[in-house]
Order: sequence, then structure tokens, then C-alpha cells
Amino acid sequence: MRVLLTVQMDTEKANKAITGKTLPQTMKSVLDRVKPEATYFGAQDGMRTAFIVFDLKEASDIPTLAEPFFQELGAKLTLTPVMTFDDVQAGLQKYGSS
Repeated sequence: MRVLLTVQMDTEKANKAITGKTLPQTMKSVLDRVKPEATYFGAQDGMRTAFIVFDLKEASDIPTLAEPFFQELGAKLTLTPVMTFDDVQAGLQKYGSS
């Protein structure tokens, strides 16, 4: 299932990760594992935020991607199922035929 992972990083922990040069390693370890379709960085609610779209194959994969963000960055995470426009169109066709 395609999901949007929103990672809002605790400012103090992210600052330490930046000055300690561990932030890129933390991000790379998760991104290498999930092989995202797209990754963007910005600010949300005044916090450094990563927006990562990827295919979540198994619910049991969630701890392996979440824990580095929780433990190393004190992050708040949100996993949201998302669709492409083609997915929406296919879903609407199924809806219309039922």
C-alpha cells in the first residue's frame, strides 16, 4: 500500500543530529530500506519535516522504519494511505460498477 510518512523532528534532537553529523545517516538508513517513490523536506508546524511516499509492503515493517526516527530524532510520525490519480480513477470505476 502506498503511504505518506510524515516525520516531524524534535528541534533539540534534530539540532544535535545536525551538529553531530548523524542526521544524514539516520535518514539514509531508513530511505535505503523503504526505497521511496518521493522524498521532500520542509517545515510543518514550525518543525523540520520529511515527507516520504513509499510502498508499505507489510504492517510489520513499521517498527523498523519508525524506531530510528523516534529514538534518534524524537520525531512525531504520521502514516497516511495515499493514492495516485490513476488509483482514484480505478477506485471510482469499482464504486460505479457495484
